Amino acid sequence: MYLSSNKFSLKLEEATNRYKSRLVLALDYSEVFSRSERNLWNEKKEQLLKKSLRVIESVAKHLAAVKINMQLVLPLGLFDDLQEIVDRVEKYGLPLIADCKINDVGHTNQWIAQHFFNAGFDAVIANPFVGWEDGLNKVFEEARRQDKGVILLVYMSHPAAQEGYGQYVLTSKGRRVAQYIIFAEKALRWEADGVVVGATRPKIVEEVKAILRKKIPIFSPGIGIQGGKIEEVFKSGADYAIVGRTILNSPNPAETARKIKEMINNVVRLLGEK
Repeated sequence: MYLSSNKFSLKLEEATNRYKSRLVLALDYSEVFSRSERNLWNEKKEQLLKKSLRVIESVAKHLAAVKINMQLVLPLGLFDDLQEIVDRVEKYGLPLIADCKINDVGHTNQWIAQHFFNAGFDAVIANPFVGWEDGLNKVFEEARRQDKGVILLVYMSHPAAQEGYGQYVLTSKGRRVAQYIIFAEKALRWEADGVVVGATRPKIVEEVKAILRKKIPIFSPGIGIQGGKIEEVFKSGADYAIVGRTILNSPNPAETARKIKEMINNVVRLLGEK
């Protein structure tokens, strides 16, 4: 049983059961803006917004949650056009995750979290590299105050993740251990509402799962274009798959999302029967 029982965790559980899905959409549509073409900004923003709303409408019934990164936040504005997307996600009762990778000093971290929560996001993703005291403690305090969620980065999905999350470090007690192990242990100690572990590293997913002991859900990005495989990562212990470009770039996003959802469900069902 998961540790958390806040509104984010309950909303995630409800959406998972309602849509019978463990698929999280990474809504990473993007558009490049420049000062030299200000006359096109409104047109580009409108196109980006419409495209995002269309895909939400088409795939919502196949999702457990939606994750939004800076590709949409920066051009559309947190309290501006992005609010239409927030409203549309809310319409389907899906939890909305801000992939803001909070990674600064305490007062700045709190300010970032507060703004995303106030804008309608249900959870934020944060980087445990900055530590607890006057670091992420402010994010957790704000999340608990607003009954929201905090998801920690434990291991990312890109190749160079090994340079940071995979490096070996010496703890204050002289213990030599991989950085991601320390982060997983902190997630448990800090009572995070989820962790991110790349689907491209199924063995690391398995290690993290053993540490978390099913108390904190694992969200795994990197399936599809980055090479992560659904069967491998769910057998290793992932609870949710985060998928973006494979769905967004598909000629039929709804059908692609449906197929991915069913693939996940089949693997989860087989694992449950063992």
